[in-house]
Amino acid sequence: MALYNELHDQELVALLRAGKHSAYEVIYRRYWALLFKHARRILQNDEEAKDVVQDIFAMVWLKGPALFVNTTLPAFLYSALRNKIFDLIDRNKVKDDYFSSLEVFIDRGEFTTDNLLREKELNTRIELEIALLPQKMREVFELSRKSNLSYKEIAEKMNITDNTVKKQISNALKILRIKFGVLLLAFLFLFFR
Repeated sequence: MALYNELHDQELVALLRAGKHSAYEVIYRRYWALLFKHARRILQNDEEAKDVVQDIFAMVWLKGPALFVNTTLPAFLYSALRNKIFDLIDRNKVKDDYFSSLEVFIDRGEFTTDNLLREKELNTRIELEIALLPQKMREVFELSRKSNLSYKEIAEKMNITDNTVKKQISNALKILRIKFGVLLLAFLFLFFR
């Protein structure tokens, strides 16, 4: 091992490619602190800097026999470190964007869910009140509002006059307005609070 400490970087890379693990240990000890300081200065975070440097050395270890360094070893390591740092910054940006988006969704999602619940409650109450209308009035009203039939089509379908249809719908709306006047105010208050 002491013999390896005296070798130049190119010789260490050649030995690493030849499967000599002691060459890796020397490269690790020679460059870990330098790479860490560089990463720490850029990232301003010890843990992230350690992780990035460890990733570099894991890559060197795994690619050892196939490692191709076409520049100097320090240039190769700094280039790999720079790319890892850029990847980390990009991942952190995506993560931050995701969390920001999630916060907006949660904020709006609660509001949307709350509104949907109130709307569902209101629809249920309206359906209940429509069901309580007198039978003929309810049939005319539902054909008008749910089936979107014209007064003339309803009159033909039910074998009554257009005026009767008009009167039945008018009466139904009056009954519903009375019943929902106070209820709608309460829902509007809850909806827009």
